[in-house]
Amino acid sequence: MPSEETVSPKQGLPGAADQVPAAPAFVGADIVITNVHKTFGVTRALDGVSFSARCGEIHAIVGGNGCGKSTLAKVISGVLPIDSGQVSILGHAPGSPREARLAGIATVFQEILVADHLTVLDNLFVGADGLWSKSLSLREKHERSEALMRDLSGVDVDPDEPVGGLSLSIKQWITIGRALIQEPRVLILDESSAALDFDSTEKLFEKMRELRDKGTAVLIVTHRIAELIRISDRATVLRDGRDVGVLAKEEVTEQNLLGLMTGRSQSTESEDTLSVLPARDDTVMSVRGLKVWEGSKGIDFDLHRGELVGVSGLDGQGQDEFVRVLAGVQPALEGVPLVRRGSGRLAELHGLEDADQFRVVYVSGDRKREGIFPNLSIFENLTIALYPKELKTRLGNIIDWSSLASVFENWRQKLSIKIGLASDKVTSLSGGNQQKVLIGRAMALNPRILVLNDPARGIDVEAKRELYDHLRDFAARGESVVFMSSELEEFIGLCARVIVFRHGEIFDAFAGDDIEPARLLEAMFGQTSGRGARLAAGAASGPSDMSGNPTPESEREAPRRQERPQPGAIRIIDFDAERQGRRGQGSPDTRQLSEKRMKIVYSDG
Repeated sequence: MPSEETVSPKQGLPGAADQVPAAPAFVGADIVITNVHKTFGVTRALDGVSFSARCGEIHAIVGGNGCGKSTLAKVISGVLPIDSGQVSILGHAPGSPREARLAGIATVFQEILVADHLTVLDNLFVGADGLWSKSLSLREKHERSEALMRDLSGVDVDPDEPVGGLSLSIKQWITIGRALIQEPRVLILDESSAALDFDSTEKLFEKMRELRDKGTAVLIVTHRIAELIRISDRATVLRDGRDVGVLAKEEVTEQNLLGLMTGRSQSTESEDTLSVLPARDDTVMSVRGLKVWEGSKGIDFDLHRGELVGVSGLDGQGQDEFVRVLAGVQPALEGVPLVRRGSGRLAELHGLEDADQFRVVYVSGDRKREGIFPNLSIFENLTIALYPKELKTRLGNIIDWSSLASVFENWRQKLSIKIGLASDKVTSLSGGNQQKVLIGRAMALNPRILVLNDPARGIDVEAKRELYDHLRDFAARGESVVFMSSELEEFIGLCARVIVFRHGEIFDAFAGDDIEPARLLEAMFGQTSGRGARLAAGAASGPSDMSGNPTPESEREAPRRQERPQPGAIRIIDFDAERQGRRGQGSPDTRQLSEKRMKIVYSDG
């Protein structure tokens, strides 16, 4: 256990992390966790964890899925009682969420907890009336809600609008706003950037720094290493329910973090980039003139056999609707996906029944609403999609449970899903392990086309690598993947092509060495390479139909071209204008920005 004077990585770990020098602990820490144990049945979630932080710092709690980081956050916030150990938060040991709130502790949990049938205002102030908000009139609450949501999200959100119809990112901002309304001295953010796109994440970082500078202790629970390297003042690493090291800001590097998280030496070699497009005549799915937004141009897109295609864009630009249409989850406004069956027959995909028949399988990133069955076991959640198939192939409608058990164990091991018992409820798992269950469910169906909607949301870096290896193997067998993600780095070394959405249509596309976060970001904010139409359709020379024949020149859209900057040039993007210019309202105003805003600007070169 680290002493009060110094905190350093635990002894005996292999890899570069062993050589990290000791990081000095803060004297007079405001948050002190000492030798805390917490078990759930046979699972040791916390196994003697010690942790300290103080007001006026951003402290990251990082680790792999099931390492105990969310459990630690719930202990600090009074949600979970401990089995043994000592807890002191601002001089209190909160025994309930209410006691924690009264002590100045606010938490934004990993799951997006909103009441869809209530308004934005009601969701922001729910649970606050017993604290201080009774002194506010309805008009004051309304004004405060409106101002807070504008400040956080950058767009106007009607306080009287029901939450159910809002986007996932706005719902996330509501949960963050609910915590900030309390004006906390300790703010805990558990994977709070998972539902946010790039510019929203930057806004969150700005707010975190602002709170830190005002003396708030900001504790972030995350698996996103790139983010915590940028934002954290210190990082505590957990592994298998134990604290294995604390790193000072200058020590927070990817190699040190991964070494502590995995207990293994980390190679700095990067993955090879998949740069060769498959042959055009291997098209397995195609859309022409597909529309997911009113007033947008039709989308032309081909997916090839053995291809991994990435889909990206700023939040709410139509990419979510696009992948859901491809998977049959929702209909398009115009057009329908065509799927090649067997040796060449084409068929229209109109819904989930067709998707099941054509072996097109969808995995949602919103596991709470579109993924897990919370009242069922881990085993049932992973294998439930196989029940209809089992019933059709067994006499007397009897399910072969031993066969399903073999499938379950196969994918549990392949995806490294950490569980207690297979019969435990799926809600007993960490969020990342729940997401792995959904991926296992999809892979168990032996799909021909896998449509992934932010599938890596909530899973740690080691699990992501394992997932990407499975996707590469999947594509190597000749199957195809459409991979939507809010993390641009995920596309590198994985996808043969990446298409970028803007205003409900494919704005640009990239292949091979052109797949770089900076270039993708340019396209997301309206700077185009002019090659989007060709590459979206998957052709080296131009769009093609399902048979591989070129689309007539007269029917092709003239590419939107713009000169690329010379290396070292600075692209200045007004994020606030960009938000207001969404949904077909025209390009954002571009102008010189303050030095503060330039911190999140792309420098080419």
